[in-house]
Amino acid sequence: MKTPKSLTDAPVTRRAVIASATLVPLAALTSAPLPAAPQAAAPAAASAFSRDQRRILEAFVDRLVPKDESGPGAVECGVIEYIDGSLADFMPKEKPALLQGLTALNAYATRTQGAAFADLTPEKKDAVLTAVDTNQATPELKRFFDRVRRLTLEGMFCDPSYGGNKNFAGWDLIRYPGAKMTVGPEDQRMKTPPKPYRQALYKAGERRSGDKHGH
Repeated sequence: MKTPKSLTDAPVTRRAVIASATLVPLAALTSAPLPAAPQAAAPAAASAFSRDQRRILEAFVDRLVPKDESGPGAVECGVIEYIDGSLADFMPKEKPALLQGLTALNAYATRTQGAAFADLTPEKKDAVLTAVDTNQATPELKRFFDRVRRLTLEGMFCDPSYGGNKNFAGWDLIRYPGAKMTVGPEDQRMKTPPKPYRQALYKAGERRSGDKHGH
């Protein structure tokens, strides 16, 4: 079996990652156990990652969905902030496995490519991730890869209330117009692409709740 030379030949390209998101109902990326929306600004929590761990994770998700002419990438969309906030809030039990995965990925990069993962060229980063994704590393690293890819999708396309999908860039990328509590006949005719509402799901829910109570 021929080993892909880079992510451009493997099933982890930006196009493949984004295409996979269009096959998953948006609710599946936003409704799995998530906390209540923040009611008010709170002091920033300590990061789940050290500076070095964050660099590895940023380099990882940046190769999954890099910024290009079609739009912002995972880093620009706030994927790191989404993952960091999730670990601090509703996924604390996943933190040890993710941190161990980052360490293992860095060790594998150093062993196979001669340098820390974040310091590699894009081509060498792609070679590392391709090897991991195609089970040429360890089963544990493959599971870690799959989990980070899933979290990247969540961070790209989640409700912005959770820290990802900054400026609705993820929704714009897949042409999701945003939350709308009611849809009229004209909306359903779909003669033209829907106009972006640029409204978070929680904001739409709060507005509807306020209307009900006469606020």
